[in-house]
Amino acid sequence: MHEAKNTQRALVRIGYDGRVHKHFRGPNAAERFDNEVRVLKVLEERQCDYVPRVIEAHEDQLYLITTNCGARVERISEGKVKSLFDELEKEFGIRHDDPFDRNITYRASDGRFCIIDFELATILDQPAKPVS
Repeated sequence: MHEAKNTQRALVRIGYDGRVHKHFRGPNAAERFDNEVRVLKVLEERQCDYVPRVIEAHEDQLYLITTNCGARVERISEGKVKSLFDELEKEFGIRHDDPFDRNITYRASDGRFCIIDFELATILDQPAKPVS
């Protein structure tokens, strides 16, 4: 596995099969784990196709495995960052709460920017427009 991120809050590795393995640690790790799993499941229910999908969630280990949403973005304009997070909130009813370029990836297979890292996100009541 390739280590993608190693901070006080999480150890993230990408497996050779492309899956993302995230171990939550540090302050409020259990709450952040629960929130990320809950938000990703809501986004899947609301058919958001530019976020990771939960493959496995091991609550007892605070260990999450998700699909991979592409490579880290090296350069992106502030306007594009804002529009991506605004789209997430308006169309899918999720406020990211850490809306920075470090949480955006690029999926080359379909040329789509994606959003990752939902441990601090907020589920709003309903998306602003119905998802079909």
